[in-house]
Amino acid sequence: MTLPATIPVRYTEDEAEYVSLRPVVRQTFRIEELLDMIVSVAGKDAARIAQIMRSGAVAFHGYRYWWNGFEAPEAELAAKLANLPEAEPGRPFDFVACVAIVFESGEMPPRRTVELSRDAASHRRLIRRRSFWDDLKSVALAEPPAYREYSYARRADVYASAIAPEVAAKVASAARRDLPGSLSASAPYLAEARRILWICSRGSLKKRK
Repeated sequence: MTLPATIPVRYTEDEAEYVSLRPVVRQTFRIEELLDMIVSVAGKDAARIAQIMRSGAVAFHGYRYWWNGFEAPEAELAAKLANLPEAEPGRPFDFVACVAIVFESGEMPPRRTVELSRDAASHRRLIRRRSFWDDLKSVALAEPPAYREYSYARRADVYASAIAPEVAAKVASAARRDLPGSLSASAPYLAEARRILWICSRGSLKKRK
């Protein structure tokens, strides 16, 4: 028994609480593409990945995918997983590598999150010399964030740092001043932030064999 090179996959929008009336799309995935999606959900847990391959279903990014389940030979699966990145706790934080930032409110519900991409936060308002991304750089460099994990879903390293209420208030003020258009409406939520996640890309996953 060997891993199939390609797998016929069906998928539709995930409507878990209802009978879906969305059209079902059929597509052929390479085994590497299917594995990449499953790893984004399950991490590099070989036993869980094998179980998902056997069950023939996974939910990912708002879609439900299913296929005819199959057995994944342990040695072949291990070889495929060896080509994927590992977490690197010793990897230093590099603001230049950041592609997005996530603000998280305190632990008490309702817990809010606000995510801003580098592209959106780097846009300068008319006659402004600084962007909101420039403001965030000073926050990041004040106390370098700590390594948290490697996110397979994001294909990026995730760093985390706590943010004091007075700093969050300054960040919210900068958002009102420097974020363009409707993005500035996120400012009240940024004032409630108590943690920042810095999403730092390593670039694309290394080429599969």
